[in-house]
Order: sequence, then structure tokens, then C-alpha cells
Amino acid sequence: MHQDRDILDNISTAIVALDSELRVVSINVSGQDLLETSEQRCLGRPARKLVAKPETLVQELKQVRATRSPIARRGMPLTLLSGRAIHVDLMITPVSNSEHGISVLMELQAVDRLLKISREESLYNAQESARAMIRGLAHEIKNPLGGVRGAAQLLARELPNEELSEYTNIIIREADRLRDLVDRMLGTHRVLDSSDLNIHEVLEHVRELISAEADNQITLVRDYDPSIPLLHGDRGQLIQAVLNIFRNALQAAPSAAECEITLRSRALRQFTIGNTRHRLVCRVDIQDNGPGIPAEMLTSIFMPMVTGRAEGTGLGLTIAQSIIARHGGMLECSSEPGCTCFTFYLPVDSNHA
Repeated sequence: MHQDRDILDNISTAIVALDSELRVVSINVSGQDLLETSEQRCLGRPARKLVAKPETLVQELKQVRATRSPIARRGMPLTLLSGRAIHVDLMITPVSNSEHGISVLMELQAVDRLLKISREESLYNAQESARAMIRGLAHEIKNPLGGVRGAAQLLARELPNEELSEYTNIIIREADRLRDLVDRMLGTHRVLDSSDLNIHEVLEHVRELISAEADNQITLVRDYDPSIPLLHGDRGQLIQAVLNIFRNALQAAPSAAECEITLRSRALRQFTIGNTRHRLVCRVDIQDNGPGIPAEMLTSIFMPMVTGRAEGTGLGLTIAQSIIARHGGMLECSSEPGCTCFTFYLPVDSNHA
């Protein structure tokens, strides 16, 4: 029985077993995550207590119990006890002569999450293609740039009048500036200096930095999940990624005094990043009350040189996205006026160094 339970807890589909009175006998980890509950809360309770508006679900369960015939429902809406609405593919199967007292087996697969995985995979592939293009473009820029700089240095040595060397110095300085810009577009090539770290310590460090930059005028709200275990990552680079996201929120606000940022962390089980499903993932939301990001910019904000500010470089989010990706994670954004949320996911169960 213990081995069977281990198998169930590693299945991404939510599985809930009910007895003849439609009381919960068992619920796997994916079921607890999907329904935002725990096994202790559910065991022995009637199925109608699992969701906020149970009428349709209970009707389907009673039908299966009465007819002893399985049913399937696609895209069925459910309202969780938290008030959040989801859509699931539902399969209800009768179980005959069960030695564990199970009468009905309910399988739920969140359709919202499957669609999101598909969109995230497309975004992930697009970002990978963009990074490959940038690397190729940077290589083509840096080669002639080095030649221009070298020629300017040689020319400066041959000039008879030292006053004319000011022009060659301008060429050299501008060549160096362009080289630095290309290097920032490429991101760091330094090998990750990974170690076990507490993600909340990283968030708190950045919070203190931003508070100091804003002269303690900014409002910061924390909502941490203390159950998140240690991650394996590069503390310095993760601080840089989170700091870039914070500064983006602070600079978008009309003033520091009007800026409110909420930090939220959660542990997610059986979560897919790209093409890999992880047993445990850390999710961090950085949410601000700024004016929001225009819809036409939302799909390209992680691209280099894309910015909504005249004085912006358009590299902060690109660098943050690159750092998170190097840790095997993913960075995404949702935005509407008054609420912009950057969310990044980092695997807890793997060493991505």
C-alpha cells in the first residue's frame, strides 16, 4: 500500500478516491495542489466540501455511483474554496469490490495549466532563438569593432599634433562603450558559483537594498511560504536578477512614496518548466501597483533594448531572464493597469549548476 501511494504521489494528475457515501478516502499530492487543500483537511469529509460550488460535481458523482458507469467531462468549471475558478478535464470511474473501501475514483487534470505549459514552451523556445540570434549578432559586431579601436590607437601614435588625438580618443571611448553594451546584451558567461541558499534571504537582501535606494519611502509587503526548502544556485546572480525586477517596478512608479511592491513565495509540486516536470518548484511573485505594461509590449519585454522609458537601456529584464534560465527556471510577466506581476520559477529538486 505504501508503494502504491508513492506512485500516486508522483503522478501529475489529481486523483481523489471516495467511498460509497462519497467521502474522501485518499487524495494524492497533485490533488492537494490542484484543490489547494491538504490530506488532513480532506480525509473523511464529503466530496461536496472539496469545492465552493459543488452542485454539478456531486451530481456527476451520484450518477456514477448509481449507474456504475464511468463518465468524462471536458473543460468542466470548478470554483475552489479560495474563490479561484479553474477548468478541469474530469474522469469519474466506479470501483467494484475495492479492498480499501473505495467506491468511486475521481481524476482531474487542470486544463488551464496544460494551455499555460504550451504557451510557456513557445515563449521559452522563442527566447532561446532570440538569445542565439543575439550571440551571432554580437560576434559580428565585436570583430570589426576591435579593428576600429585598434586602428584608432595606431592613428593616435602617428598624429603630429596632440590636440588631434582628442578625436581618436573619442573613437576609442565609443568603441569601448559599444563593446560593453554588447557584453551586457550577451549576459554573464561566468560559471555559476552555486551553493545551497534560502530564497527568502535573497529576497530580503534585495528588499533592504531597494528600501535604501528609495529612502525608505517605498511600501513593501511580504507573504512568504516558510516550507520552501533550500535551493541550489548562485546567490550573487539571483540577487542581480531580483534587483533588476525590483528596479523596473520602482522606476515605473510615479514616485517612490506611491510605489507598493508585494513579495510572495510558494512551493509548487509536480510543476513543468519547459520540457521538464519537477517534483518541487519554488515560485516567487514580485507584484507592483504601477501603471502596467502596454499589451503590445508584453510579449517582447524580455528582449534586449525593449523599454518603455526614454532613459532606459532595455537590458535589466533581459539579464534577469537569462540568469533565471541559467538556473533551470523560467521568468514570466502578467500586467494590467495597477497590477504588474513578474513571476519566476526555480527548481528545488535538481542541481542546475
